[in-house]
Amino acid sequence: MKAAISIPSVRVVAAEDVKRILYVDDMRELREVARLALSRVGHKVECVSDGALALDLVKANPGVYDVVITDHHMETMNGLELVMKLREIHYPGLIAVVSSELNDDVEHEYRNMGVEKILYKPVELSALRSLVLDC
Repeated sequence: MKAAISIPSVRVVAAEDVKRILYVDDMRELREVARLALSRVGHKVECVSDGALALDLVKANPGVYDVVITDHHMETMNGLELVMKLREIHYPGLIAVVSSELNDDVEHEYRNMGVEKILYKPVELSALRSLVLDC
């Protein structure tokens, strides 16, 4: 039996603040929680399970996503590789990383590639929503 996900009441964002988000994480449950948390306040959210799928979507739909939020640890293409590829194709939107842990060298690499936000799991849903609103 599946456990119900309970998300407290939140205010919907104004139409001009709605973002198109690509959320990338290999854990299905975390993708679903992020999708629910962000879409519940009005954002448009698409989720994929690895960096290669995310890159394919961004390349196939240039300019569609305002924000890419990615996990670091994924099998096919990790977050660092995804960010490098997004920078190579000049992705113009905000890139954020959500991870359970990053060593200082990896965090420094993300920062050098212009990653604007890094959040550490477990992520408060309010922090995830704030990350999107701040861009």
